[in-house]
Amino acid sequence: MTEQQIFPAPMVDPETKEFWDATREGVFLVRYCRTCDSAHYYPRTICPHCGSDDTYFEQASGKGVIYSYSVMRRAKVPYAIAYVTLEGTDISMMTNIVDCDLDNLEIGQAVQLKFSKTVDDGSQLPTFTPL
Repeated sequence: MTEQQIFPAPMVDPETKEFWDATREGVFLVRYCRTCDSAHYYPRTICPHCGSDDTYFEQASGKGVIYSYSVMRRAKVPYAIAYVTLEGTDISMMTNIVDCDLDNLEIGQAVQLKFSKTVDDGSQLPTFTPL
């Protein structure tokens, strides 16, 4: 059996609580701004594009493509960290690529959301796996 990467529980605060609560239900949310009509990730109330606080959550499709990645082989358990551009948005989020052969990853490769459980509190982190 292959060892799995262990993910610590996220730091939850009032600004991100709705996001992390949704992950427990298997729902991936992205914040949108009503003022400049743009999406952003990491979930924060203030829009990083225009500074407005008129933002809201919307469920994302969970599909994307690998924009860039790096494989860490000197770790106890080798893993891949990547920027994934989310389908239907201009968001490129940093995440892990899981459950795959790390030697077969490619820039532009289609990926699908796969929640990975954390070790502490039952929340789930948005990670991705190749389609």
